[in-house]
Amino acid sequence: MEDQAFKDLCIRIADTQIQRQVGRVIGAGSTTVQATGLSRTAAIGDQVLIGGAVGEIIDIAAENVTILPDRSCDGLRIGEQVIWIGRSELSPDDSWLGRVIDPYGNPMDNRGLNHGPVPRGLRAAPPQATQRRPLGERMATGLSVFDTLLPIVQGQRMGLFAGSGVGKSMLLGQLAQNVDADVIVVALVGERGREVREVIDKTLGPERMAKAVVVAATSDQPPIARRRALWSAMTVAEHFRDGGRQVFFLADSITRFAEAHREIALASGEGAHLNGFPPSTAHLIMSLAERAGPGHGETSGDITAIFSVLVAGSDMEGPIADILRGVLDGHVILDRDIAERGRYPAIDVLRSVSRSLPGAATDHENALLALARRRLGAYDRAELMIQSGLYSAGSDAEIAAALQVWPALDAFIAQPSPDGPNAAFDRLADCLRAARPVRTAA
Repeated sequence: MEDQAFKDLCIRIADTQIQRQVGRVIGAGSTTVQATGLSRTAAIGDQVLIGGAVGEIIDIAAENVTILPDRSCDGLRIGEQVIWIGRSELSPDDSWLGRVIDPYGNPMDNRGLNHGPVPRGLRAAPPQATQRRPLGERMATGLSVFDTLLPIVQGQRMGLFAGSGVGKSMLLGQLAQNVDADVIVVALVGERGREVREVIDKTLGPERMAKAVVVAATSDQPPIARRRALWSAMTVAEHFRDGGRQVFFLADSITRFAEAHREIALASGEGAHLNGFPPSTAHLIMSLAERAGPGHGETSGDITAIFSVLVAGSDMEGPIADILRGVLDGHVILDRDIAERGRYPAIDVLRSVSRSLPGAATDHENALLALARRRLGAYDRAELMIQSGLYSAGSDAEIAAALQVWPALDAFIAQPSPDGPNAAFDRLADCLRAARPVRTAA
């Protein structure tokens, strides 16, 4: 252990820059700064120090660069030094477990933090498509609906789509507390400051926090920090995946990540597109999602990911929701009407899907799932007719069977699953047996 620590220290000393390129401020606006003297050295995405702040280079011209600082430019003067730091990298280490860090790899708990010997680029390429393993084994989630109707398997990437106030954070917390994984990586992008503490103390708790890394950029931080938070969290997850661990990755939320990118892209001169988002947004989201998923080779682990999306007014056709839904291995939709009648998690099972099926279940289990969806679908189609008193008892055998089992199925979706998927399927079978043969009207 000591020999390895000494080797890591030697590597870091050897990589230390003893000279750095320095430029000068030649102009500044409300959000960006122009500097000269760095055009021949710097690259897009590189970091600089400017007036005590960290900045990111977002545009390069022949004679000057455009910088987006991570704080206000108040007090900045023409001719002030701009020190080039270099490539945006992160050096995760196994000792980061149990820690909360900012998007730049700095500790947020006022304790020292060791950095690993190998720096990683924040926008790394995913594993080669032809070398990736298939999806792995079904994971116990602690929730009946995910252990049966919407299974999550190792290496799967799921989207969680929800409006405000319908239980998204509560559901993410339940998954973080129960999913069996070696490492949990939580990315909090643009969250309220108090929620960071709640995630540590209440959502995860001491036991789960001991095997978790939280990367946080609160809502008051500038767009470069909020965008970088998700890249940094994925880089941490890749470190543990490459070490052979099973990683459970929670991102809250992709929407705020995309909004931060929109601010940066517009500041760099990129034009607005659908709903104000620039054209580069689609590639940005898809490239991030591809970095999660199954690993490659015999020694690599997997990154099983949940990406949350805030949908304004429950609009599932918004640009961010539409982009993400098309590249993931399933999506879970939370419905406000279900939340308002008091059933949590407020999952609309009929509009949600896990693309790990049918492979994640046996033939018998798939038959149960098909029957459950048929019963839920029959009730959903007839609900308005039933509530308005237009349904005549016994007039339709399918609706009659759905009426008998719907209360039990609805309750089942909200049940915990402490005993794992097999016991959850037994309970689902019990719910479906409640339907008795119905004699239809002549």
